Amino acid sequence: MTSRIMHRTASTQRKAKKSYTLSPESVEFLEALRRQRSAPSTSAVLEEILGALRREQTRTKVEAAVGNYYDTLTDREVEEQVAWGRFALREVLKDGA
Repeated sequence: MTSRIMHRTASTQRKAKKSYTLSPESVEFLEALRRQRSAPSTSAVLEEILGALRREQTRTKVEAAVGNYYDTLTDREVEEQVAWGRFALREVLKDGA
């Protein structure tokens, strides 16, 4: 019994209870998602949605950083990258054959 209480307390401490005002359509949408996903609560559905949005934003930032890196390479650096890529491909094909 004590471990269950401690678990609930530890779990509660990691989350902040907030109140937000949503349109009836948004509430209905969240409730429908909760039922579809058999989620334990609407908060769990919101956590999933926000987590997906955070991951998407992170992915977009990483893609932009990688794009910026390659955009700043000189022609010589691009040639070196291509040469390393060809070398790696030959090595992989050699090991797989």
